[in-house]
Amino acid sequence: MHWTSLTEDEDSAEYKLQDDQTLEIRFLRPKTAICLISSHRTLLAADMSKGIRSSVEADRPQALRLRLPLGVLNKDLKLLFACNLAGSFGDGLYAYLLPVYMTDTLKAGPVEVGILYAVTSLFAALTLLIAGVLADRYDRKKIMIAGWIAWLPVPLIFAFAGNWIQMLPGMVMWGFWLGGPTTTAYITSIGSRNKLTLTFTMISAAWSIGYTFSPALGGYLAGIIGMRSVFLLAFVCYAVACSFLTLTRSQYPTNALQRASGEKYSLIRLLRTRKLLKLSAFFASAMFILMMFRPFIPKYLVDVYHYGALEIGVLGSVSFASSAILGILLGKLGDKWRKSYALALTMASCSVSLIMLLLFGDFRILLVTSLFAGGSYLMWSLMNAVVGPLAPEACSARWVSVPQTISMFSSFLAPYTSGILYSASPLYPFVISIGATTALALIAATGVLEK
Repeated sequence: MHWTSLTEDEDSAEYKLQDDQTLEIRFLRPKTAICLISSHRTLLAADMSKGIRSSVEADRPQALRLRLPLGVLNKDLKLLFACNLAGSFGDGLYAYLLPVYMTDTLKAGPVEVGILYAVTSLFAALTLLIAGVLADRYDRKKIMIAGWIAWLPVPLIFAFAGNWIQMLPGMVMWGFWLGGPTTTAYITSIGSRNKLTLTFTMISAAWSIGYTFSPALGGYLAGIIGMRSVFLLAFVCYAVACSFLTLTRSQYPTNALQRASGEKYSLIRLLRTRKLLKLSAFFASAMFILMMFRPFIPKYLVDVYHYGALEIGVLGSVSFASSAILGILLGKLGDKWRKSYALALTMASCSVSLIMLLLFGDFRILLVTSLFAGGSYLMWSLMNAVVGPLAPEACSARWVSVPQTISMFSSFLAPYTSGILYSASPLYPFVISIGATTALALIAATGVLEK
């Protein structure tokens, strides 16, 4: 439907429709409106139980404007947004500095760093599949809370580790991603179907916004009060994040869906679904490459350009601020045109950032490099936005857990492989990643993933 806005205010709105019809909306109380469509032929009045203004705004043609569209989130999704915001702030205090902490404080070499991150990826892959099965049977709210409870001891373990081996229990628990498919199924069930890409990238943007200031703050605090205090502050943030989830509504699969899930959608049958396997292969390749270069960027900045914790933290903050902005823009792009275009631009931004990283060591240029690097943190939310809406309702969490699990299994050896390559030459992991991200961007741009 096409229309031209005639008048708009808080009490009413009037639009000119095709065929000289006029649509008048009178807002009588918060969730009730009288809609009058008039022309020389008809007069129609209707009382609507849901506000009309939001749907009118959603359908009206718009440019990809940069603002934080919180209106796309309902109450429960806003609580998830707040949870991600608090949790990511705590995570960002130490996560970007963790490779440096492993090498400088705990005396881990490149291979040992790779082993630690590989352990996290392995357990993430295992728990994603388990979470997918549980979320199609039990209360998804409780499973999401359990995921955050598993993360609570992680910064404490890191804080009191005396060597890199003592970090292993923390890296194992850091890999407990029970919230992965569970959160995706939860969002898909209650989010607006025609704005799911924006919804997922908005939830992801909360994570990025939390990371925007915390890496720089973490680097600053690490230089003043030490990393142990930074880890303790992260623990507090994790606890706050978990408390937000307790305020969300429970979400149970119905008994009928549980029976259908067991009878019709077994894991073996899902693994034989050609479209799901095609998407899984693409995202597995993407996650492998991301985990090849991302853990080693801070180490490269130390080893090659000799930057300290504060500078590395600032660059990390810029990357996450960029990912929040790119998430909103690419989310709107995916909903307005094609999700594959958003994927292509994400991969292209990774390639550009790595090229600039290798060519320029000037801090001012590295700030620009970090803007492009923000795209590397969007792949997970875009994967959920592409795969989630395709899932049968009876097995939505299990459906999503398949590409998530395959992606994590594929990335399991990526940090270890990159550690070996980095030991041979710091350039090798990044050069390989440049070629791979460029190829993936071209594949996504063809639209083959949506056929």
